[in-house]
Amino acid sequence: MFDRDRWLEILQVVLRNPVRAVLSGLGVSWGIFMLIITIGSTNGLQNGIKADMSNRAENSMFLWTMRTSMAHKGYKKGRRFELDNSDVRYLKQNVTTIETVSPRIQLGGYRGSNNVVRGVNTGAFNIYGDTPAYINIEPIDLYNGRYLNQADLDKERKICVIGQRCYEVLFPDGEDAVGEYIRINGVSFMVVGVYKSYRTGEDAEESTQSIFVPLTTFQKAFHYGDEIGWLSILIKDGMNADVASNEVVSVLKERKSVHPDDPRAFGHWSMAEEIEEMDQIFTGFDYVSVVFGGLVLLAGVIGIVNIMLITVKERTKEIGIRRGIGATPMAVIGQIVAETVFLTVTAGFAGMIIGVGALEAVSALLASSGDAGSFRNPEIDALSVLLILLIMIIMGAFAGLLPASRAVSIKPVDALRAE
Repeated sequence: MFDRDRWLEILQVVLRNPVRAVLSGLGVSWGIFMLIITIGSTNGLQNGIKADMSNRAENSMFLWTMRTSMAHKGYKKGRRFELDNSDVRYLKQNVTTIETVSPRIQLGGYRGSNNVVRGVNTGAFNIYGDTPAYINIEPIDLYNGRYLNQADLDKERKICVIGQRCYEVLFPDGEDAVGEYIRINGVSFMVVGVYKSYRTGEDAEESTQSIFVPLTTFQKAFHYGDEIGWLSILIKDGMNADVASNEVVSVLKERKSVHPDDPRAFGHWSMAEEIEEMDQIFTGFDYVSVVFGGLVLLAGVIGIVNIMLITVKERTKEIGIRRGIGATPMAVIGQIVAETVFLTVTAGFAGMIIGVGALEAVSALLASSGDAGSFRNPEIDALSVLLILLIMIIMGAFAGLLPASRAVSIKPVDALRAE
């Protein structure tokens, strides 16, 4: 129950030496502040990375070929081999764990960029051969025109979909790009769509420096035959990513005469695996944040314990008088513990308010800057704040036990004699 006299006495004790009270609580304030900042920063990094990964389907998988590391069926190790159109059809017919296979190829290979010209305007952009299914794996914001369709592939149409950055460079006057022609390495393509990225900032600009061409047209126009660069795969809903990856790789190893135990013939990764790894990393970050902040908070509480021990020594005579007129040991313990909890929680609240305010300020600054990169919306949830508050109360109560036990260990007669 609320005891008005007890709380008035607590305030009197604190205000009797305000400088000492502030200094004793500074360690706790700093500990809470650091705990909130580290947790909020971890959440901000997590929000940024997940936002960057959100433009791809969570059940997507990507696979490419590398050199073999084991001899098999007369082939020496170190053999290079490529994927082709027939492999795509074979996977669709023989793998049960996948929903969609979208082959891709890039002009110039990985990170290749090529000259694109329209009139006097020119730029170096990424050129991809794609199928209509790829938009389900990596969605884009198609704000003008259309995307690739099956008829484009069947009829090998010389059409393309360009990114917003490509549009800004090739159409600087802002005219409608749809229906206009551009030249890619000397081959003319008609623009049928313009897209934006769902990413933000520099990531968005990077992703919109791309041009998508029907795969069959790409292979014919740029003399790639039926070769493809890599596979973008959509795994069936509810299917384990590891199971699907193993099935796809096993089927391709058999088809391409690769040793079943060769670990390096195919490279692959899935969004599910990436998300799982990210979750594990951020769980580790959370533990580090809690331990780090907890140690700083513990150092602050130890400082309060020391101050309370000094306070008890200064109030020896007062405690003796209190005991002499009938105060029980539990009453004295309760008073000292209450004072310690008050100091701890008050200092903790100050650190909490400053910490949350700092996170909100950083979040607002990042939002106003327009490009937060991989660090966005640093925050701390209400449950974590309540948990921190509970920890503060518990630590304050335990911190008060040592000076309280010191207070009741003094005999009233000896306390009255104290100067």
